[in-house]
Amino acid sequence: MSQSPTALSKPTQTPSILVFDSGVGGLSVAREIQQRLPQVSLVYASDNAFFPYGTKGESELIARVDLVIRTLLNRYAVDILVIACNTASTLALPHLRSQLSLPIVGVVPAIKPAAIQSKTGVIGLLATPATVARPYTHELIREYAANCNVISLGSSELVQLAEQKLRGETLDTTAINAIVTELLSARHADRMDTLVLACTHFPLLREELAKALPAHINMVDSGEAIARRVDFLLTDTLQQTAPCAATHIAVFTKATKEAELLAPALAGFGIYQQDYLNI
Repeated sequence: MSQSPTALSKPTQTPSILVFDSGVGGLSVAREIQQRLPQVSLVYASDNAFFPYGTKGESELIARVDLVIRTLLNRYAVDILVIACNTASTLALPHLRSQLSLPIVGVVPAIKPAAIQSKTGVIGLLATPATVARPYTHELIREYAANCNVISLGSSELVQLAEQKLRGETLDTTAINAIVTELLSARHADRMDTLVLACTHFPLLREELAKALPAHINMVDSGEAIARRVDFLLTDTLQQTAPCAATHIAVFTKATKEAELLAPALAGFGIYQQDYLNI
């Protein structure tokens, strides 16, 4: 973490944020941060060598996230860490916070705002199968949506489709339509007016999902809330920093053809440099 500057020596280096995910889903969070804080630099890190996280054991994942985050922090000087992955957040955040001194922001499924926004009291929860099944998610529903009917559906296929979209591949829209059809076939789904996108990959498919969903269903995700939290935590740093051009880099844990194919999509986020850790 960068040291606090003195009043007489205002730093010229813009604050830097490490945004971490197993794949490209965290780019949906990075986009929200960029829109709110265009002056900050981003290190976007994808643990593509271990992707997907949803199929891995809990202790295995905690150890993996610890290894990758430590390696990244040793290589890149950042002011704040954003775990832009629901699986990693629910499992590894307590461990990371006990081991690291810099501010850490995790992802929480947007169940609370969805419950507040819903007029009918019927909300959908679209997540990975692991997130749907996790006790942490059930506790969020009990705490914030006890008076709602929550229709949950787990999908790993949407994660893969989001990855394919950012690589510029043609999407199988019939697969998206089938997932939406399954969601809407649940009991009380005809009254659903709010849908939680509880995986950071899913907002990358917002346009495709909107075409398949009834027009009255509002999609909610955690990206904007994370950006607000990052803004709050960086308030002092930003006030002490002179304006400086932001620079962004994408880091992958394995050099693959798939990672190289992401270059055009990354350019859309202002990321023109790629690095590989190979761990």
